[in-house]
Amino acid sequence: MRKSLTMLLSLMFVTSALLTGCGGNNNNAAATEEPATTNEAAATNAAATEEPVSAEPFEMTVRHTQVGADKQKRLAILEDVVGKVQEEVPGLTFKLDGVDSDVNRKEKLRGEMAAGNPPEIFDLFGSPDSKIYAKEGKLLDLTPILDELGIKDKFSNLDPFTYEGKIYGLPIGGSGEGFFYNKEYYDSKGWKAPATFAELEQQLADIKADGKVPLAGASKAGWVPLMLANHLWSRYAGPDVTAKFATGEAKWNDPNVVKGFAKYKEWVDKGYFKKGELGFEYAEYTTQFTSGEAILMYDGTWKSSVFKAGQSGEGLIGKVGFFNIPAVDGGVGDQTALMRDVNNGYGFSASAGEDERQLAAVKSFIKNMFNEEMQLRGLVEDGVLPAMKIDQAVLTENITDDLMSEIVAVLNSSQSSFPAFDSLVQADVTTEISNIQIQSLIGGQTTPEKMGDALQKIQEEANAAVE
Repeated sequence: MRKSLTMLLSLMFVTSALLTGCGGNNNNAAATEEPATTNEAAATNAAATEEPVSAEPFEMTVRHTQVGADKQKRLAILEDVVGKVQEEVPGLTFKLDGVDSDVNRKEKLRGEMAAGNPPEIFDLFGSPDSKIYAKEGKLLDLTPILDELGIKDKFSNLDPFTYEGKIYGLPIGGSGEGFFYNKEYYDSKGWKAPATFAELEQQLADIKADGKVPLAGASKAGWVPLMLANHLWSRYAGPDVTAKFATGEAKWNDPNVVKGFAKYKEWVDKGYFKKGELGFEYAEYTTQFTSGEAILMYDGTWKSSVFKAGQSGEGLIGKVGFFNIPAVDGGVGDQTALMRDVNNGYGFSASAGEDERQLAAVKSFIKNMFNEEMQLRGLVEDGVLPAMKIDQAVLTENITDDLMSEIVAVLNSSQSSFPAFDSLVQADVTTEISNIQIQSLIGGQTTPEKMGDALQKIQEEANAAVE
């Protein structure tokens, strides 16, 4: 268990106002009769400090993942920050490069890093990606910049972006995962959010019998079904089990881990997910729920942004609830634990530190993006939990919708948390489970036991490679 991650959204954080840069101008208008050599030195120093900043045009790229209808609020925040930075840095023009999150992380950015030409500013996954790129010297060390801006201690957790004591990226927000459910349907049945696992399973069976889809499903991209699968194996085998795979302390084919795989497959076999979901993209996942076709949807807390005015789930405003997976019988460890992390953020190319104007742009971007105002905008407008420490009173004042209040209550009621599997295991293991094993399990091409064995084989190869 990583202790720091249990503090992701503790609403007892107290913050002070962000420090802003201030400069003084010590001009001496009094004329004096100094020796010539002194006057020449003064003139030289004045020239060095007062030399105007070049306004010659230059361009920098910001790679972001705010693409799609449900991310327009997040994109608007980024565009506002970009506008402020361009005003502050003479000659600067930003090129916004929007790319799907999965494509950026697993394909585009990896290729650019290998070739040595990543964008100057880019969407960066914290652990393990930032550590890998930092070790290779591809990321800008932000430690002195954060010290200069006075915000190093304003973040709730920088561990995912820290390598050998230096900070190489900044989290834009936090997230947790759990079940969104259709309160209107639940009320019509006289139900409440399930208090036990048996009650949850009975509700799934009853929803199926009622001719509805119990669980939204879209498994074309493996990370979507793995959100729920990750939580299930963490219930059966313990919230800290995934962190032990890379150390060899635990194995993917341990009986309790396999129980988690088996439970997911059981729900597939019982028809609790929409038929044909292996061919559905993530957007369809949301539509199944917002249309009322599916009654529950396991997703990240960021999904709350959909249930706001003008968004795709506007019709469900006031009709959506959120709950954590109940304890499983015989489960290991803390049965209130849920997935919470601050792994999504921004990184900066090491080459930006070699250019004075680009470095100025990076500092301006950090100053304008990572502050209380933008953190609150992310929370209120887009449902992104703050990654920076915000005063309890300020949070209470700004959380005005019932769904977000319910989400915060669920997060605060959990005793501990765990990070998602892909922040704990090597890339080859993530590829194996995300691109092969989970789809094979859903499609009936493998069994829970064979899945565990296949993953353990890749895990041992990955572990041996770093020894």
